[in-house]
Amino acid sequence: MPPQNEIKEVIEWCEKRKLETKRIVLIEKNIFREKFGWAFRFPFIEIDRPLEVASKFNLVYDSTTKTLWHFLNGSWRKIEPDFEIKKG
Repeated sequence: MPPQNEIKEVIEWCEKRKLETKRIVLIEKNIFREKFGWAFRFPFIEIDRPLEVASKFNLVYDSTTKTLWHFLNGSWRKIEPDFEIKKG
């Protein structure tokens, strides 16, 4: 899964777009496709669209829980950050 800072950047962008447009639900072109390798497979980001109707090919942002979701192996899964094992 992606690093925490990349997830945070996508979430902040989603929050900003939601405030700018003043809409309840948005479907935006995924501007992070070229920037983050893990985001390449998602052509769009759906902001506050219910998982029941969201496209299984897109990244979904839920502003109530501030989480990103993707469809994998037949179910929606929360995108969690990588964990690091610190030596020392």
